[in-house]
Amino acid sequence: MYELKTKETDNNVIEFIEAIESPKKREDAYKLLDIFTETTGFEAKMWGPSIIGFGSYHYKYKSGHEGDAPLVGFSPRKAKISLYFAPGDTKREELLKSFGKHTTGKACVYINKLAEINVDVLKVLIKQSVAFLKETYPGIGKEAEIT
Repeated sequence: MYELKTKETDNNVIEFIEAIESPKKREDAYKLLDIFTETTGFEAKMWGPSIIGFGSYHYKYKSGHEGDAPLVGFSPRKAKISLYFAPGDTKREELLKSFGKHTTGKACVYINKLAEINVDVLKVLIKQSVAFLKETYPGIGKEAEIT
């Protein structure tokens, strides 16, 4: 049976951020931690070895594959910072037009540094992603309300 690699762990978020080699990337990670925490109302948790996630939901695909994932999150990787949003949210593309310098993947948005993006748009992306997942998977995220 398939074993999910990205699961919530008990690893310490602050210790993870402190271990980031680049001082600028570490500074951006702390700013993102504040932005995501403030915007979602959820406590940051480590997912796998390198993703900082906020909230969680259980998904199940038509294929039968199922698992848990953070509602939103980020990972300050060496090359770029990965921002994780809901896959399948059609409103994301419109928001990204005024986001700033980035590239995209299926569920990820990649940035080089926080200074190159519009933080207000980031907050809207976070709220929109959580709202989309709450609509798609009713009953999730009851422990915190999006403000």
